[in-house]
Amino acid sequence: MTAGAPGAAAGRGAAGGSAPSSALLTDRYELTMLDAALRAGRADVPAAFEVFSRRLPPGRRAGVLAGVGRLLDAVERFRFGPEQLAWLGDHDVVSSETLDWLDGRRFSGSIDAYPEGEWYAPGSPVLSVEGTFGEAVILETVILSILNFDSAVAGAASLLVAAAGQRPVIEMGSRRTDPDAAVAAARAAYIGGFAATSNLEAGRRHGLPTAGTAAHSFVLAFPSEEEAFAAQVAATGPGTTLLVDTFEVGAGIRRAVEVAGPGLGGIRIDSGDLGAEARRARELLDSLGATATRIVVTGDLDDRDIAALGDAPVDVYGVGTNVVTGLGAPSAGFVYKLVAVGAGSDEPLHPVAKLSPGKTNFGGRKQAWRVAPGTPAVRDVVVPAGAPAPGGGRLLSRRVMEAGSDLARVGPEVARAWHAQVRAEIPAAVELGLERLDPGGAGG
Repeated sequence: MTAGAPGAAAGRGAAGGSAPSSALLTDRYELTMLDAALRAGRADVPAAFEVFSRRLPPGRRAGVLAGVGRLLDAVERFRFGPEQLAWLGDHDVVSSETLDWLDGRRFSGSIDAYPEGEWYAPGSPVLSVEGTFGEAVILETVILSILNFDSAVAGAASLLVAAAGQRPVIEMGSRRTDPDAAVAAARAAYIGGFAATSNLEAGRRHGLPTAGTAAHSFVLAFPSEEEAFAAQVAATGPGTTLLVDTFEVGAGIRRAVEVAGPGLGGIRIDSGDLGAEARRARELLDSLGATATRIVVTGDLDDRDIAALGDAPVDVYGVGTNVVTGLGAPSAGFVYKLVAVGAGSDEPLHPVAKLSPGKTNFGGRKQAWRVAPGTPAVRDVVVPAGAPAPGGGRLLSRRVMEAGSDLARVGPEVARAWHAQVRAEIPAAVELGLERLDPGGAGG
């Protein structure tokens, strides 16, 4: 396409809406594949893609699926309006014919997915997309970017929550990632079991509980620690949480109780030997009559740190870096693979699969069942789509989008409750296994 493309595209993209388009949250090769498929007459053949991971991050016994709600929203907004079409034309990404094909088009196929908050094993088909090849192939990047990030965070959060036992964990990692990613991370961490987030946009957008009081800069902005504490208590009441380790923890605790009284809601310790500091703090608080004051600890905690604090008198954990970044939440490793395709637009699907060494997948549409939940023999059984269910199994996938319309989006509160339920199904020492029954089709 030539530099005159903006004029050619100026009349395109009449379909729109107030929500921002997600159509360019993609990789170039998806649109060049579409362009070539259109030229060859293959864009409108029926196709089926599946999302699965080949392996879990080290130390994980199962993954946690998160991001389905965000994904459905992104697919509904995956439309090429005037701005997107003009940019593609300006940069010669695809032909004018492909721009015409994209103009006003929306995904018209179906999506099946595991519920948000569900466990998955490596190889589990957590999400299936069916539609035309052209419409389905260009969704790869937006689907994977959401599921890989959100599931990584939710898996890390679940691990941290398990280490914390009955003690709540607050997500406070916004300053460790991109602003938009911070909102997604807060949502995913909540699904994984976190009690609240420090991120206000996540609270507004997703209805999450929010928490937070003050940083060391607030204390340092006053002539004395007492004056800083007094200002915070005057603004938020004695039930607030005061940060007591700006100078010396013991002295900070005494000043906090002097200012707020024995009804002080909590203290936060962000440095030092947190276990030893928490024990000394509990003893001091009790001696001052602040027996109900909670102890909150923060400071680059991971699941091993939290487990090591199991015997310490800690009431609440705050976690940031190790739930929102790859340090504690390595990618879920999901891939998006074509598993079935039709010979023509009206032809039935037949299995296809990649046979590359180390990256082989099984062809054909599939569905998975959870067998023997609540026992040490729990496993996921994958069968060809439409095959009889294994005895005693629970079907994992459900239809979440039909004819391009969202059917079953749920909020993070529902997904969080579901994860709590399925976490109780799998004993702590059990690793979720995967079994394939007559996978059929290509692959090996």
